Amino acid sequence: MVSEPEGNRGLVQGSSRVEPWKILIIDDEPEVHEVTTLVLGDFEFEGRPLRFLHAHSATEARELLARHADLAVVLLDVVMESEQAGLELVHHIRRELDNHFVRIVLRTGQPGQAPEREVVANYDINDYKEKTELTSERLYTTLYSTLRAYRDVMIIEANKRGLERVIECSAQVHSHQTSPAFASAVLEQIVGLLGVDRGALYCKVPDAEAAPEQFRVQAAAGPYRSLIEQPVASALPANIVASLRRALEGRQSIFSDDHYVLHFTDSRQSESLLYVGEAYRLTELDYKLLEVFCTNVSIAFENLLLHQELAESQTEMLCLLAGVAETRSLETASHVRRVAELSAMLGTACGLSEEEVKILRLAAPLHDIGKIGIPDAVLNKPGPHTSEETRIMRGHVDIGVEMLSSSKRPLFSMAAEIARDHHENFDGSGYPRGVAGEEISLVGRIVALADVCDALGSRRCYKEPWPEQRVREFLLDQSGVKFDPALVDLLMERWDEVTALRERMPD
Repeated sequence: MVSEPEGNRGLVQGSSRVEPWKILIIDDEPEVHEVTTLVLGDFEFEGRPLRFLHAHSATEARELLARHADLAVVLLDVVMESEQAGLELVHHIRRELDNHFVRIVLRTGQPGQAPEREVVANYDINDYKEKTELTSERLYTTLYSTLRAYRDVMIIEANKRGLERVIECSAQVHSHQTSPAFASAVLEQIVGLLGVDRGALYCKVPDAEAAPEQFRVQAAAGPYRSLIEQPVASALPANIVASLRRALEGRQSIFSDDHYVLHFTDSRQSESLLYVGEAYRLTELDYKLLEVFCTNVSIAFENLLLHQELAESQTEMLCLLAGVAETRSLETASHVRRVAELSAMLGTACGLSEEEVKILRLAAPLHDIGKIGIPDAVLNKPGPHTSEETRIMRGHVDIGVEMLSSSKRPLFSMAAEIARDHHENFDGSGYPRGVAGEEISLVGRIVALADVCDALGSRRCYKEPWPEQRVREFLLDQSGVKFDPALVDLLMERWDEVTALRERMPD
């Protein structure tokens, strides 16, 4: 019958259990089991004892093999129920169970039944012994060599799996494009990578002279999530604050037995600290994985900063470009920025995706870029336009569309759509195409409303700013005429945000 003795399960040192090496003895002779366990009863390898499992037939062995994927060594008899029972088990282990880690030592009392050269050549075994030659010394030597081989194979496998996890974790971190999300992703992935169950937290160093007592927790994982935005000094024990201080002063990572603090400095010389709390003692492999992961994080953080800087530069460039057109018509650059924010607000309200809103915020300021091609005499005329001047003035739509349509990038494609449609009216009375309702692009309808809403409240060469109530009355009166009624309703629901935006970005 299958035997799994309760004894010799593992040793306890302090509060941590030392896991034994699992050894499966498969032999139909009870004496072989007894002698093997007797000889190897006090055997240890790298401070870990042995745990013996016993099978007296190939059938029993299959049951144990199915339940114990972490076997280190199998001591396998060749001849049991049949002359090939042992060799068939080798095939079962390697092919059917796909276990290429366990070390298999073939033992036979009938070497003529399974010649060594043929068996070693045709079967994936690790050693071949005749039972008559397995003295106690030889048995010790065999166990040392096979366990050493098993240990090395498992180290290689652990490194492989660890690096796979690092790649997976790094990919998760790279997918986050904002600093708070990036920091949270790093924490979550470190916790997952090392199996730490007590969580982690992230602190940004406000300036070079700051002490840990001045830090705030900016991101956290696990049980530390409740500490976000709290001061470090009051949120964490004194010994943890001391570790943060040492990491900051020494500009290096601190590894203690029960926690560690990682120190990062980016290309702008901004410093960050990652604290992983009350972790188990890291193995050498853990350190290596953490080092590789942190290298990837540093690269990802630099890429994030570059991405943010490029995005900010792109936004500023577009607003400056749009401001050139507005300045030629004696309007302020603040107008295009407000139109961008009002458009983004309406885009979010009517269900556009985060990416679509991001593009809309950048594209909206370019709605009147075609004014660059309109003569000053027409553009800045204080009185009413003649029919010819109106024709010229309306030409800014075609000029803008032509300028923006030369690029196939999503940003400029949307900007061209906005430039084309932002003077169309919901009832079909607008220009240049005279389309109505949903024939007008959604982004065109959004920017049309945002543009007029802000322009009415702003000073122009031909008018004074309208009072807020008059602006609201006009927009409501033109709902369904000039403007999409659903968008007007969304704007009115958020009028406090409209007022706050003008206060934040005055002319």
